[in-house]
Amino acid sequence: MNALAPGSQLQAGAQAFLARYAANGSVQQSEAAGLFARNGLPGPREEDWRYSLLRPVTDVQFTSAPHGHSDVSAALARLPKIAAPRLIFVDGRFRADLSDIEPGTRAGAPAYGATNRPDREKLVALNTMLSEDGIAIQVPAGHDAGTLLLVSIGTGGNVSFHPNHAVTLGAGAKLTLLDLTLGDGVYLHNPVLSATIAEAATLTHLRLQQEALGAFHLSTVYADVAASGTYDSFALTLGARLARMEVHASLNGPQASAHLNAAQLLGGNQHADFTTVVQHAAPNTASRQTVKNVLSGRSRGVFQGKIEVLRIAQKTDGYQMNQALLLSPDAEMDCKPQLEIYADDVKCSHGATIGELDGDQLFYLRTRGIPEPEARAMLVRAFLTEALDPIAHEEGRAAMENAIASWWDRNVI
Repeated sequence: MNALAPGSQLQAGAQAFLARYAANGSVQQSEAAGLFARNGLPGPREEDWRYSLLRPVTDVQFTSAPHGHSDVSAALARLPKIAAPRLIFVDGRFRADLSDIEPGTRAGAPAYGATNRPDREKLVALNTMLSEDGIAIQVPAGHDAGTLLLVSIGTGGNVSFHPNHAVTLGAGAKLTLLDLTLGDGVYLHNPVLSATIAEAATLTHLRLQQEALGAFHLSTVYADVAASGTYDSFALTLGARLARMEVHASLNGPQASAHLNAAQLLGGNQHADFTTVVQHAAPNTASRQTVKNVLSGRSRGVFQGKIEVLRIAQKTDGYQMNQALLLSPDAEMDCKPQLEIYADDVKCSHGATIGELDGDQLFYLRTRGIPEPEARAMLVRAFLTEALDPIAHEEGRAAMENAIASWWDRNVI
């Protein structure tokens, strides 16, 4: 049998997902199915996907997760010890027996946030078409909801799951959402989360992606931020064979801000892509992005960051920086910062650096009696400190630091 061309294979993969769609779904699912049937999966001819090919995803025949309660006690034991209510999803389905339902939280059906754009993002169309479950969190005006854990566990078995979540914060409200993903085996996790942040509200979104090394993680986040509101996020990627985190933030009122910081630590043949689009749609808005990458083995990291400044968005302050540390001559980093500016009174900048560990610093530590693996670990952790510094949530930061330490112990170079 002749091998399919990449485009044909993507088309065949799209048809396999379409075959799972049940035509008696909701209106949103029916519309998304039509979009997905016409547009399919993103391919290499699309500029935003030229560095991250989905052919490995189409090599696997994914099915729906079987119904019934899997034993996930081993996975739960690997979660950070954080004292906070938690919402647990297993293979994309909400597990009420493992979760704490907080006031203002609805679980058991896809949320389909108003900011979802299945007409523009093909993976969002796939999510909407096949989503079975999700959460809707509403925080009333002026209320500080504290910390909430959103946990997704994959159990393998070549299943795919597509949870759809929505978070809505009223004026002046606050929420810290710790978004943790992990699992075992081979599976596809394609979540969508929409956040609507009202005037002077703050959503702190901390994500720790530790999927199984045979898994695929393709996530999309939308954040719509009103005047004086803040979307403050940090994403740490450690797991998955192929991962892509895509964030679309829209700053819609004066003094709105977004912080999209991230770190990617990769080894072996892992591939991870952090792609962001920040739209400044009002005057006096600010965005900050600092993305750190540590790459070993034959891993490949991707950062694509786009800042869009509309004509109305005078006094915009936008900044992005991507830095990569290559621990192997076979590792690769692709970086594509973009500025699209239609206003004339702005301050926008971007930068990128790619390099190896500093030989002089390594030599200095070795002469002080520090073994080479420990010396390399010290330099890598120092490199990552800037990315972790903005995390004000103590337990969240500790979880990130512990995850980095565990990754290094498993990937001593």
